Amino acid sequence: MPPSASVVIIGGGAMGVSIAYQLGRAGVTDVVLLEKDALGEGSTCKAAGGVRAQFSDRLNIELGRRSLEVFENFGKIFDQEIDLHQVGYLFLLDTPESVESFESSVALQNSLGVTSRMVSVDEARRLSPYIDPQGLLAAAFSPRDGHCSPESVVMGYATAARKRGSTLITGCEVTGIKTVDGAIVAVDTEGGQIETDTVICVAGAWSQQIGDLVGVALPVVPVRRQVLVTAPVPDLRPATPFTIDFSTSYYFHNEGKGLLLGMSDPDETPGFKLSRHDSWLPRLGDSVARRTPGFTDIGNAGGWAGLYEMTPDHNALIGEAPDVSRFLYATGFSGHGFLMAPAVGEIVRDLYLDERPSLDVSGLDARRFGASEVRPELNIV
Repeated sequence: MPPSASVVIIGGGAMGVSIAYQLGRAGVTDVVLLEKDALGEGSTCKAAGGVRAQFSDRLNIELGRRSLEVFENFGKIFDQEIDLHQVGYLFLLDTPESVESFESSVALQNSLGVTSRMVSVDEARRLSPYIDPQGLLAAAFSPRDGHCSPESVVMGYATAARKRGSTLITGCEVTGIKTVDGAIVAVDTEGGQIETDTVICVAGAWSQQIGDLVGVALPVVPVRRQVLVTAPVPDLRPATPFTIDFSTSYYFHNEGKGLLLGMSDPDETPGFKLSRHDSWLPRLGDSVARRTPGFTDIGNAGGWAGLYEMTPDHNALIGEAPDVSRFLYATGFSGHGFLMAPAVGEIVRDLYLDERPSLDVSGLDARRFGASEVRPELNIV
């Protein structure tokens, strides 16, 4: 445990290691990252691995687009393959309201350089032949989107951060943050104290508790999400898009020789529930039978549970606390944190260096809820 550091990062998921790498790349070499479990063990490595720029919020589109650029070149930059499959994201739409909403989103995405488009039901069926098109009105497709391996992304960033001088400490929980006259002076951990004047909170679903240590309100609540992985599928179509039945949130994409299936559970209550539970399976089964009936006879090979870090408007919290010097945060991504980690790492680096970020993230300040300035993200699954 180093006795001191210029920056202490709390949280070792994709966001934390991305920031550590970017700080090191900018010349900040005495960075300490603290993770209470293993790197990525919180939410990152439980993610479905989707990467996209198909959002309804302008800033989210730009964060997703910039991150896609990094994912596309990850192997060259970090000498780490991430199993990127740019098979596209396909949103299936079955109400006039959702069609209208996605038409507006696609127009905004196109204006920002994203090559998404509205497609007919027939084209959606050609793109994703497993689906039953009954009841569909249209779909939205973006060919550059896809999915990759979150574990590999964490490994690539972590290795690069260490080479740049960062110290990454796992199995070490933060127990307190000391301040004097509104300024951070140290971080207390299970392994000892680190003197520092800067903390960056990227603790995901646990961020509210970290904010409480210094009196900063970070309205983030944990909500369990579960996925299943099927047994091998004969003649699995390699180019199948990441397909989402938008009205039910049921989604699937290829995973090895099988499929990864998931959806939200409207009956799920907030809490740090990390174990699998079968209560969601009947609803998932109904959605599978309705939208992809050919999947009903495929065997189940396993699955896992992870946590979404939800905010009231399903949008992230990025900024610096005004009353505690210096407490920065990037959290509450409500299911799209992993895919935005490359861009957010660059932005938080700039915020720390007091430089103007490439994207204006002032609208994601956590104080927006007190001012009733919510900015809801609609394209969340």
